[in-house]
Amino acid sequence: MQIEVNGAPTQCAEHATLAQLVSNLGYGDQRIAVEHNGQIVPRDRYEQTMIAPGDTLEIVHAIGGGQAIAESDQLTIAGRKFESRLLVGTGKYANLDEADASIRASGAEIVTLAIRRTPALNDPEAAKKRNLLDIIPPEKYTLLPNTAGCYSAEDAVRTCRMARELLDGHNLVKLEVLGDKKTLYPDMSETLVAAQQLVDDGFEVMVYTSDDPIAARRLEDIGCVAIMPLAGPIGSGLGIQNRYNVIEIVENANVPVLVDAGVGTASDASIAMEMGCDGVLMNSAIAHANKPILMAQAMRHAVIAGRMAFLAGRMPRRRYASASSPMTDLPF
Repeated sequence: MQIEVNGAPTQCAEHATLAQLVSNLGYGDQRIAVEHNGQIVPRDRYEQTMIAPGDTLEIVHAIGGGQAIAESDQLTIAGRKFESRLLVGTGKYANLDEADASIRASGAEIVTLAIRRTPALNDPEAAKKRNLLDIIPPEKYTLLPNTAGCYSAEDAVRTCRMARELLDGHNLVKLEVLGDKKTLYPDMSETLVAAQQLVDDGFEVMVYTSDDPIAARRLEDIGCVAIMPLAGPIGSGLGIQNRYNVIEIVENANVPVLVDAGVGTASDASIAMEMGCDGVLMNSAIAHANKPILMAQAMRHAVIAGRMAFLAGRMPRRRYASASSPMTDLPF
């Protein structure tokens, strides 16, 4: 016999129940709603509802709105792929437990660490205490040793080589060569020298730089795998002070650009991502918060939200208002 299902003529067996029809149409295990001749049929009545010739049925199910994202949106640095675009540091926390909890709350996969002398000569008990690597094991995180505290290319290169030995040949490093202790701005002449030496020595260099597009281009030409312009002075929490330079770097780079330094709160991280940056590195913004673990969670969501907004594309800015509701066919 012939019936109509969702506006289309459909053949159905004689004396079939609604349950049998639904099963034959392939909807037996799905959550659906059925309207039979204009009446909604409860699911517990499918077996008792008989189908007759000429019956009309509407069968609906829930679907998602919009378009699915075909590919995962991963951050790729030197061939390594990461789900999180938030990178975090390990300094300035009250203790290792707080650092551990904050890092886990951030969802970060790349974690920076500084290289320092062991204290064992002055403190024999130090060797027995927990070590930073106890909370950020290389099996769980991608470690990013940095050259924080270096004021010359020579010291930075030396530090990276010791880090590579410490981490069994790990060659992904964050290079920063500082100009002075007051501003902690990068010394770009020394940074360029160190970057060249490290690349020549087989390192994969993510480099802290000023927000100078020309310097960024030269570092990329040397072979750095990621450019990391400062948003503001290290530890300042001032946010992005020169958006236009950062955007210029982003638009012209062929390697990932990650904002480094100056982020103070979640909106700063979100803005960086909305500008098109590939990621954000932070430490003080989390560690110096009143509740570091909660701030780490906030930063995690901010980076995700900013990235999604960038991919979605914001509406154009307008000088004047533009009504969202139609201004025609008003009832007065």
